Amino acid sequence: MSYKKLLQEHSPKDLAESFVFPVKLSAKQQKAADLQLAEARQKAREKMTDAEKLTGRLMGLKFRMEDYFRAEKPKSDYSFGYFLKLYIELLDMKRRGFAEEIGIDETLLSQLINQRRTPPEYIPIRLELHSNNLIPAEYWFRVIEKDQEGAMIMNKASMRKKEMKYVKGKISVYL
Repeated sequence: MSYKKLLQEHSPKDLAESFVFPVKLSAKQQKAADLQLAEARQKAREKMTDAEKLTGRLMGLKFRMEDYFRAEKPKSDYSFGYFLKLYIELLDMKRRGFAEEIGIDETLLSQLINQRRTPPEYIPIRLELHSNNLIPAEYWFRVIEKDQEGAMIMNKASMRKKEMKYVKGKISVYL
């Protein structure tokens, strides 16, 4: 917004009062300010209920998932199994108990976490229901898609070579 438009909507006094002037602190002042902030954050954390703490951790997981599936290239250390394992850890649950809660065998859960098996379609739905809709099924599906995209990128050359024998012709248009 231009300065002229701001002056049409607000008085110069209002604009001056709303402006935040940057403050330069000495190293000693900065250290004291950092300490005060750390103490205030610690007091706020102590006042939080367990449910609020869990909600905060789960929101962090949700944001990390968003970053993953919005990334241009899949991150090799992230996967459906990684996020599922992290979800279970954030809940502070044992795998056996979690598997029972979502109605699957513990062996299947282990295979999903260790990326030995692609998740069946019902798993993201059950995870959404288990999280009380805090992490939507769409997020879990998008993580699965990103995993598949990463696998395809990694194996594209070998996949082309393997599938070429099935393609009998090509179109003559080039881009």
